[in-house]
Amino acid sequence: MRRAFFAFAVVPFIFASQAFAGDAEVKAAQTVIDGQLRAFIANDGAIAYSFAAPNVKRIFPTVDTFMNMVTNGYPPVRKPRTYSFGKAEETAPGSIVQQVLIVGPDGKDYEAVYMLQQQPDGTFRITGCSLRASNSFST
Repeated sequence: MRRAFFAFAVVPFIFASQAFAGDAEVKAAQTVIDGQLRAFIANDGAIAYSFAAPNVKRIFPTVDTFMNMVTNGYPPVRKPRTYSFGKAEETAPGSIVQQVLIVGPDGKDYEAVYMLQQQPDGTFRITGCSLRASNSFST
């Protein structure tokens, strides 16, 4: 099963063919994703929404529309049992792709691939995320 998160088409990612992001950029991206996932778990839609990039906020202009999309379409991201970070890459300067391995509320394994873009103020924000069911994790 494949889905596009934040209304974007599933984007193919070839982690080995791109330059890897620097440690500081990867850590910054992971901090953003972790913050959003923790906010989802805590049912804090306003905080979860704050990690979304402007392009996502244009598509989902309110916290409620954003949270409804995530709740109804992406239960593994909305209520993960556990999650861990996998591979990361820098696809362009200031653009990070980060794999997140998730055990969903149904106990099944999922792979989320987050796309983040560095904003003019230097912070990273989530521009999209693709999600797929996984039979096993590989990093």
